[in-house]
Amino acid sequence: MNLKGQWVWITGASSGLGLELSKQLSKLGANLVISARRADRLEALATELRTAGIEVKVVPADMSRDADIERALVEAKKLPLAAVVLNAGVTHFGRHEEMEWPAFEAMLHTNVIGTTRVTTELVKHFQATGAAARILLVTSMAGLMPVPFQAAYSGTKAFLTAFGTALAHELAGTPISVTVFAPGGIATEMTSGDRFESLRGWLAPVEDVAAEALDALRGRPPLYVQGFMNRLGLFAFRFLPRRLVMGQLANTYRKALTDAAAKQK
Repeated sequence: MNLKGQWVWITGASSGLGLELSKQLSKLGANLVISARRADRLEALATELRTAGIEVKVVPADMSRDADIERALVEAKKLPLAAVVLNAGVTHFGRHEEMEWPAFEAMLHTNVIGTTRVTTELVKHFQATGAAARILLVTSMAGLMPVPFQAAYSGTKAFLTAFGTALAHELAGTPISVTVFAPGGIATEMTSGDRFESLRGWLAPVEDVAAEALDALRGRPPLYVQGFMNRLGLFAFRFLPRRLVMGQLANTYRKALTDAAAKQK
């Protein structure tokens, strides 16, 4: 897939994987629509990206807010989109009962409702216009292997994984593709806090993950699991006793939280 001169919309573009994807896509000559909550960061990124000689459209939007989603869709539909990367997402790392209900609702709206709505509306739009387009849903290994102490996050990503892979098969044989991209932990702003300190060695460089995301976008498989070790772990998860695997994950993440709490005393 030659992306030079093609329009690609990226959500969650102001930091982390979305930011890195924007940079890598700009080097390929793609024109970008960039969305995120923080307009100042988007404007700074747009200024940087335009030095590569590409067009950049800034569309600030909070993917947990219906009005923002509607406005972003209106703007995005004005352009001949070749691809969409729905990357915006939030997490909670800690005991589930510590999560305030408004925070859970915001996560649900961002990770599930907002992403599902944009996907649904764009599929209808591409079908109506006859466009050949690719949609990449950024989920997580947590949607395939539930992670204790990220219970709500795992649930939202499990929904997206099931939704996206099912929809991919519904659209098989049409010019529209949906790919679920499931990375493991990534070294980004989201995982920079004390709670992730002892897990730092497990986190993949964001540059490497972005490069694989672009491979997934080009290849258009229904599901792309990022990283050899993640693929190996998922294979093993199918055969090992689930209670054993989940227990080991719980112990690892519990220790990370305990270590972080000790540092704060």
